[in-house]
Amino acid sequence: MARLSLTHFLIRCERTSGMDANLRLLLETVARAVKTISHAVGHGALGGVLGSAQTSNVQGETQKKLDIIANQMLIEANEWGGTLAAMASEEMDQPVGIPVAYPRGDYLLLFDPLDGSSNIDVNVSIGTIFSVLRAHDPKAEEAAFLQPGTSQVAAGYAVYGPQTQFVITVGQGVHEFTLDKDTGSFLLTRENLRIPAQTQEFAINMSNMRHWEAPVRRYIDECLAGADGPRGKDFNMRWVASMVSDVHRIMQRGGIFLYPRDRREPGKPGKLRLMYEANPMALLIEQAGGAASNGTQRILDIQPTSLHQRVAVVLGSREEVEYVARLSA
Repeated sequence: MARLSLTHFLIRCERTSGMDANLRLLLETVARAVKTISHAVGHGALGGVLGSAQTSNVQGETQKKLDIIANQMLIEANEWGGTLAAMASEEMDQPVGIPVAYPRGDYLLLFDPLDGSSNIDVNVSIGTIFSVLRAHDPKAEEAAFLQPGTSQVAAGYAVYGPQTQFVITVGQGVHEFTLDKDTGSFLLTRENLRIPAQTQEFAINMSNMRHWEAPVRRYIDECLAGADGPRGKDFNMRWVASMVSDVHRIMQRGGIFLYPRDRREPGKPGKLRLMYEANPMALLIEQAGGAASNGTQRILDIQPTSLHQRVAVVLGSREEVEYVARLSA
């Protein structure tokens, strides 16, 4: 049986659930940009895209060449299609509007163009994360983007690894597509992904252990105690240092991912970006039956106050996320 293409799948969503045709066009455009980024990533050193760009983003982090290249590819692919009112990126200080020469649409697109920058030059899987909101304010300035995660109409990520995969939700489950390099089409390879409620795998940067707050330290200590400890089972640790890769693994077989706040910067609520990383991943995780919190509060309920707001993240298998919340209460 022939596999369903991304376009065919989205058209089916239009017919069965009344999904907006412009949302379908937007997701198809993001997918085309993902193909272009995948091509650039695949060329690596041969394409001259590795290494530092010798610039910094709005958070003061050093940008890689591919950070800038991927950001520009997403902007250029989406600015002329008539589906967007504006875009915002982790790599840009302010939102970028649609040029006056092009039609404006009813959606806002937010993205982390290349997640996992530390892995770009060492041939480890990296990815793209995106979120779609409705543009309720015709001006589409920064305030228009400050909607809680529950307002997302779609979200997804791409992972650039041995295969290029595109994982999306439009609020009706989570679906995985794999790029067929022979035809250039994204084909449906898994439908309605479900995350097991229980797990024996955790992902966290153990080098930061001395900086963690007490509840996170206690949780990891209990995991490391194994079958002889209070959890009564052995845990394995996995850590790729690319949120896309770690979340994609959880989507396939369960697990818990933690990027908690720590004592080094007590004024900051966390490291990851609420709008570009935490919200879209939280929507995907919940749609697959998992849970996502900042340790005490559901991520999707957080009201954003700034475009580049940071947040602590605990997501994955529901029972483990809820257990961490109980320790933090």
